Amino acid sequence: MHKKNVRISFASILLAACMFASGACGIILEYIQATLASMILGNSFEQWAMVIGLMLFWMGFGSLIQTQIPKKFLIYAFIFVEILLAIAGGFSPTLTYISYGYTSHYILVLYFFVSFIGIMIGLEIPIIIRINNDFSKELSTNLGNILSADYIGSLIGSLIYVFILLRFTPITEAAFLTAGINFSLAFITFIYFTKAGLIKKTFFIPAIMVVTFCAVFYGYLNNRQWNIKIEQPLYDDPIILSRTTQYQHIAITHYKPFNEVRLFLNGNLQFCSIDEMRYHEPMVHPVMNLVPVKARVLILGGGDGCVLREVLKYKEVKEVLLVDLDPAMTKLAKTHPILKEINNNAFKDSRLVTITGKGITPGINRQLYIEAQNKNSRTKEFVTQKLARVKVMNVDADKFLNNVPGFWDVIIIDMPDPSTPELAKLYSKAFYKKVKQHLSQHGMVVVQATSPYLAKESFLCIGRTIKSARFSILPFHENVPSFGDWGWYLAWHPNIKREKIVEKIENLAIKVPTRFLTASGFKSELVFGKNELETKNRQINTILHPALLTIYNHESWLLE
Repeated sequence: MHKKNVRISFASILLAACMFASGACGIILEYIQATLASMILGNSFEQWAMVIGLMLFWMGFGSLIQTQIPKKFLIYAFIFVEILLAIAGGFSPTLTYISYGYTSHYILVLYFFVSFIGIMIGLEIPIIIRINNDFSKELSTNLGNILSADYIGSLIGSLIYVFILLRFTPITEAAFLTAGINFSLAFITFIYFTKAGLIKKTFFIPAIMVVTFCAVFYGYLNNRQWNIKIEQPLYDDPIILSRTTQYQHIAITHYKPFNEVRLFLNGNLQFCSIDEMRYHEPMVHPVMNLVPVKARVLILGGGDGCVLREVLKYKEVKEVLLVDLDPAMTKLAKTHPILKEINNNAFKDSRLVTITGKGITPGINRQLYIEAQNKNSRTKEFVTQKLARVKVMNVDADKFLNNVPGFWDVIIIDMPDPSTPELAKLYSKAFYKKVKQHLSQHGMVVVQATSPYLAKESFLCIGRTIKSARFSILPFHENVPSFGDWGWYLAWHPNIKREKIVEKIENLAIKVPTRFLTASGFKSELVFGKNELETKNRQINTILHPALLTIYNHESWLLE
């Protein structure tokens, strides 16, 4: 009798441990599917809501299905649920991505896996509760042990996904690691209950387990190689780099016949080396030549270094601070040979800085000023010249503006389009008010503002939002063949009369070398066609009402 009680106690502990692990795996699989949906379909806010909602619905359906499972088959059912979760959960990102590259029905594939995994997760809890009912004296104790283990496991799974898997592994690899845990649950359960005499000894279940283990392990070993092969059909040119970071997926393609390099973030084109100057030069040189002082420059975004490359052409600049969220992107721009060539090695002597309660603190001790030796053309002697000090900070731009003191003469905002809630926040009234607080009285801001042609309502909403933060604004645009017609806004304190800015533009002279932009060319960028700046929409983008997010994702790009 004593031995039986020990066995029963251990069975309950084992089942609670299984519930803890399955709770962690379940939430991780939900997050993986939601992340995948966001990367493929865009608009992370909607996709996370859809995936979690759909999974919860099918979990409810799964809990109904388990009522049809006879009691004598419950342990078998649990083993097969974990095996199916291992297979479906492990391979779903890879198979969904294949469908995205090769078919037009990828949404059906994505939501099939979301639904199937939801059903399997829905089966787990009631099955374990029913199994544990034979090893627990009271229903309340049974429910309390199993449900608390599931909830605690879900919390641990969330922490593991956010702080480990999302940071250090591709989605496909995270899926196979999670699948390995699901398989381990099936294996441990099979071994224990076989020894307890509650599972008949057959070759069928072990054979399925061997096949499952081989499939999951093979997928784990090869998923990174598969990623490149699967991803290639999504791009016109050969992929030379594919990397998933904590914040985004980075891909670089290279078409050697034209030496054309393209940088993509989450599948969206960021620049093409053939025409990127038509984007970066209008963004930098007009504002740099309209301000009376340009000693301190702040770049928000621009982790590829192309904006920094243009800013560093000005000898008057003494300090540049570039703030980009993703350290992997700035590191890549600093170290990758092709990106270094494109940005003219702009990050060569940059130093990392961090935010503390007291403001900006050096993270790497490097010289503040970079000394360059150039030959004097007449004396043939080397002359030491002090260049701008360049600092890089990897932090959210909104957090940065909340925590650092000081003012900048020029602020360049080169953020990705507002396709997600996280990005839409960086186009909000509150954000632009923070920018204004850090702009010197004589300074100017330039903002990347999407396409005034393909995303007209988004472009105009951004302008209204900047203006609502009590800026004076001036829109301009340029044709960038890779993107189409693209737009920006110049903004400044209203104490500077618009007429004065217009007068400066009339007398504008760009004195640094450029590959595309001229002073007269910029003047033409200020001209818009009839009704191009007219709209009946009067919404502005705020934190609590992110109107721009809806406009961009549902009302823009209708001409594509």
